[in-house]
Amino acid sequence: MGGDRAPGEIVAGALLAVAELQVPVVLVGRRDALGDTGGLEVIEASESIAMDEDAAQSVRRKKDSSLVRAAEAVRDGRAMAMVSAGNTGAAMASALLRMGRLSGVVRPAIATPIPNPGSHPTVLLDAGANAECTAAMLVQFARMGATYSSARYGVDEPTVALLSIGEEKSKGTSIVKEAHTELSVAAGLRFVGNVEGRDLLHGAADVVVTDGFTGNVALKTLEGSLRFFMDALIEVLGRDEETKRAADVLLPHLAPLASEFDPDNTGGAMLLGIDGVCVISHGSSSARAIVSAVRVAHEVAVAGLVGQVARAVASDRSPA
Repeated sequence: MGGDRAPGEIVAGALLAVAELQVPVVLVGRRDALGDTGGLEVIEASESIAMDEDAAQSVRRKKDSSLVRAAEAVRDGRAMAMVSAGNTGAAMASALLRMGRLSGVVRPAIATPIPNPGSHPTVLLDAGANAECTAAMLVQFARMGATYSSARYGVDEPTVALLSIGEEKSKGTSIVKEAHTELSVAAGLRFVGNVEGRDLLHGAADVVVTDGFTGNVALKTLEGSLRFFMDALIEVLGRDEETKRAADVLLPHLAPLASEFDPDNTGGAMLLGIDGVCVISHGSSSARAIVSAVRVAHEVAVAGLVGQVARAVASDRSPA
């Protein structure tokens, strides 16, 4: 029921996922509002949480909301994963309150894939779950992110970097400096030092760690910049007959690159640190984006990501 194009595009995406991926999908929401569901199972939920509603209060107040019921379906074993394009904060709160937090996890984090053309994506976390973090939390994010990079993209011994305002270890806030020191001695992590915002699209590391405020600003800046560039490029290539002829030559080469940066193809962000799989898709998700999100949710659930994250956190002897 959540998202800018819900429920139509969400239902269409669910039907496509069943047809293309052969993955069973259960819809959660008001049956009378979903339209033609193609025979998919529906878990009835009489309420929904709007994009602009307070996340924590809404989850506690609207116990029959689609987000809460979806999280309960995972908790109760009725589903193996939860996918939502709705209110991000409410999706996170529903998953945390209903599925629970993995033992030893200080705070769950949102892990978002940053496209890296020609290679696997860079995992950026936290991308918005925790505006303020401690150094110990950033170390834990690094462990969870490295585990996700291995499970999702098959990366052996992922490299981990810390997002800062300079490559030198002396750069950054006091928490960033402390995190650099702790990451440098953290067992089992391939820490490669600091990276800057300009490095995010260059594959400088497999995992980039930061607090949720900085991570969300960086992510939205990248999204806006890429959207502006693509719109400007399309405008230039269609400006006159000469640029249109150039477009005929360039577009076959640009199309694959544009596809890599298309949010509909990334599969959404993963909420790491909870006792279940929760994929948070973009608010403007199309049917194709939902297919991608279902694919990711199914793959990491089958791969046992939650158990792997639990073991990675348990191996961290640092005090939280």
